[in-house]
Amino acid sequence: MKRAHGRPQNADMQGIIIKAEEMAVYNNLSDWNRMISGKLYNSESKDIFKQHALGLVRCNRFNKIAVWRFKTKQRALERLIPSAKGKDFCVFAPFYCEYGVNIHVGKGCFVNYNCTFLDVAPITFGNGVWIGANVTLATPNHPFIAEERLPADYPDGKHDLEYALPITIKDNCWICSSATICGGVTIGENSIVAAGAVVNRDIPPNSIAAGVPARVIREIDEDDRMNVWETYVKNDFPVSARKSKK
Repeated sequence: MKRAHGRPQNADMQGIIIKAEEMAVYNNLSDWNRMISGKLYNSESKDIFKQHALGLVRCNRFNKIAVWRFKTKQRALERLIPSAKGKDFCVFAPFYCEYGVNIHVGKGCFVNYNCTFLDVAPITFGNGVWIGANVTLATPNHPFIAEERLPADYPDGKHDLEYALPITIKDNCWICSSATICGGVTIGENSIVAAGAVVNRDIPPNSIAAGVPARVIREIDEDDRMNVWETYVKNDFPVSARKSKK
C-alpha cells in the first residue's frame, strides 16, 4: 500500500527505526568519552563541565603554592596530573592546563615556566621529555565553516560542537621555548623542535625541526656530539664536532 505521494509506508517505518537507533547511540555516549576519543562533543555538557572545573581549580591551586613548599607543591601537581605520581616529573609555575587527567607523562620529564597544555584530547609524553618556557600544546579543534563552529540550536539545546586531536611527544625529545604543537601531531624519539616553531605535522625521530610551519631541517647525528663529561672536566666551552669542523 502506498501513500498519495507514492512513498511506501515501510520506508517511513524504516526511517523511524534508523532515527531511533541513532538516538540510542547518542544517548549511550558521554560527551567526555566523545571528547577524549576525537569525536564531536558538547563542551557545555554536565560531565565535561565538572571535570573542567576540577582541573581549573587544581591548576590554580598548584600555581598559588609557594615554591619553598616543595613537597606540598609536588603533591598538588600530582593531584592535577595523576600520571605524574612516582615519575620524577618537574613543572615550574606558572603552568596552565584544562583537565590535567588527560596529560600522561613518562619518567624524568620537565616543563619550564609559563607553559600551556590544552589537554582536551590526550597529551602523552615518553620518558625524558623536556619542554621549554612558553610552549603551547594545543589539542582542541573547531569546524572551519562558521555556522558549524558557532553555537546553534540543536535538539538538546543551544551550544557549539567541537573536537580535539591528541599530541604525542616520544622519548628524549626537547621542545624549545615558545614553540607551539598542534593537535594530531607526533614528535619522534630524540627530536628537537626549535624555539618559536609551529608544528602542524609529524616530526620523524632524531630530527631537528624549525620554522612556521615547522619543517625538518636536518637529522641529529654523531657530528652533534660534544663529549660533555670531558668538556666539563676540562672546563672548556661546549662545541660539537660539527661546529669544530667549520
